[in-house]
Amino acid sequence: MSLPKFLISKRFLLHIGAAIGLVVVVLITTFISLSIYTHHGESYATPDFSGLTEVQFIDLVQQKNLRYKIIDSTHIPDVTPGVVMEQTPRPGDHVKENRTIFFTINAYSAEQVPMPHLVDFSLRNAQVTLESYGIRVRQLIYIPSEYAQLVLGQHYQGKPIKPGTMIPKGSYVDLLVGQGLSDEKTQVPNLLGMTLEEARALVQAHSLNIAAIIYDDSIPSQRDSLRAFVWRQLPEPEMDNKLRLGSSLDIWLTIDSGRLVPDSETEEHEILE
Repeated sequence: MSLPKFLISKRFLLHIGAAIGLVVVVLITTFISLSIYTHHGESYATPDFSGLTEVQFIDLVQQKNLRYKIIDSTHIPDVTPGVVMEQTPRPGDHVKENRTIFFTINAYSAEQVPMPHLVDFSLRNAQVTLESYGIRVRQLIYIPSEYAQLVLGQHYQGKPIKPGTMIPKGSYVDLLVGQGLSDEKTQVPNLLGMTLEEARALVQAHSLNIAAIIYDDSIPSQRDSLRAFVWRQLPEPEMDNKLRLGSSLDIWLTIDSGRLVPDSETEEHEILE
């Protein structure tokens, strides 16, 4: 039989049809198998593990067919040690089975670091040094001295602290700073919308202090206070408002974003008038 006749023969066409059918069946079976294996289209909301210890959340992780890994820790004294502080993916994010959830927990104890020697450092250098050790400045205490902005003493928990003394990382210290011979003043910074740590850093950059910190009723727990922001301050950040170096400001904190709205609406109304 010639080749052209064979290519149009019934036998050849049956073989071609069977081969095509087999390929189609294999492809359909493969897609169905992959869909079942990967749970195509199926996802579940990530549980909220906040505030749970590893003993408490491990059962929930297993029930949801998830995996977990603790990748970091932080230390907040007023929060229960060992509980989840942050998680990735976030609560409510949709994930598939066997997804790994990454946790940051509250450490059982803070890392200890040595107090550096800061006396005779400029204030700026002292702040940079403390930051490298993970230590923070609570108050700048200005005292009479001909050496302006020079660190004259270092205190921890209200008492002098010697260099090399071990203290928890993240602790606050007070610095005694020379006031100089002039009656120098600095502009009152605008702290509205800042977290406490951001406000503290900006205030200290202006050689000022934060005195009273007032939390409103929108902040029920220590954990919530970490995301609180300044909605009011005294003195207010007006253009002609200046304070002597070492002076203090009072701030009010909230997690209610509506606290900042009334002021902006008032300003807009005044502009329109």
